[in-house]
Amino acid sequence: MGALACYLQETVAVGLSDEDMALWAELSPMITASGLEAALLAKPPSVSLEAVIVAKTAELIAQKEREIVTEVFNRTRTLRFTRLLNHLLKPTSGVSVITTNYDRLIEIASEEAGLGVDTLFVGQFAGHLNEQESRLSFIRDVILKGKIAQYRYRPRVNVFKPHGSLDWYYREGKPVSYAGDLPLPRLIITPGLNKFRNGYESPFDRHRERANGAIDKASRFLILGYGFNDDHLETHLTPRIRGGVPTLLLTYALSENALKLAQEHANITAIQRGSSAGKEGSSVFINKMEHFLPGLALWDLAAFISEVLEP
Repeated sequence: MGALACYLQETVAVGLSDEDMALWAELSPMITASGLEAALLAKPPSVSLEAVIVAKTAELIAQKEREIVTEVFNRTRTLRFTRLLNHLLKPTSGVSVITTNYDRLIEIASEEAGLGVDTLFVGQFAGHLNEQESRLSFIRDVILKGKIAQYRYRPRVNVFKPHGSLDWYYREGKPVSYAGDLPLPRLIITPGLNKFRNGYESPFDRHRERANGAIDKASRFLILGYGFNDDHLETHLTPRIRGGVPTLLLTYALSENALKLAQEHANITAIQRGSSAGKEGSSVFINKMEHFLPGLALWDLAAFISEVLEP
């Protein structure tokens, strides 16, 4: 978020109207002082200024995504999530992943692990939102037991993106998915009060509903780098965690909300970067108590996989 805030500071002002320039002049120092999300919550942008912020946000993320995807394509980089998927149970209904990021790295990591990816869209060019058709496309076999048909599905990851994706656009008023770059607005929701208004439009609403449905059904949670600051998800996620669902949280630094949860609930194991007596390591919360492990970066998913999951 910090890198995005800096990029917005450098690029947003170019070509703004006088009204939006005046509004941006108020927002800009607020972003520097308190961060992007806090600033946009305190002072929502106009519709036109928000459109510029969305465009610049997509511009930066697409650039960074392209650099990473090139490395993955050239086999010079393996995404952490690809490695993680090798160690996760894969139910026949699919592995549910909820991401508030706009990039497509989860989808790419899943395919690199040999799994299908269900994003609720069907089609390669201007793919349309049709979750039933998308799910049925993963059927690989049908077995008849008497008069009952049983379907066998390809192992897959169900990716829910309540804040949008770089490959989502509107076409004739309907959401579509197109993997290439188009000179059109992408369907992503930036932080701030406007995200609540936009979050109830298609396809955000359906992805949010499916995300919350997956949260309600989950028997355990693995949470990576999430700060527990999103009201679209918090109405379902936090109550379930408080209700005792086993939860593992890995992050560079626990947010205030995440830290409070880890200190109050024994069902949470939370790991963040830590230091003590000049030594770097991991700060681990187990049974509401904090412990320091020197020399281990267990908060980093790659290190966690190597140290905990791989023999």
